[in-house]
Amino acid sequence: MRPRRWARAVRWYLRELTGEAQYDRYRERHLHDRPLAPVPSRRAYEAQRTRHREEHPQSRCC
Repeated sequence: MRPRRWARAVRWYLRELTGEAQYDRYRERHLHDRPLAPVPSRRAYEAQRTRHREEHPQSRCC
């Protein structure tokens, strides 16, 4: 595997692992579904995501 390709693969994996790519997917979906509505900033998205997780807890075994 070439170094540049390897570096892209590592970058993709780390973005998926840390959740950083979720905003990008949300932004794309938002632009597709509501093209005229303003896109929330990353900070606003993270705040909304945190509120949703707190209001809708999932049971976990550990």
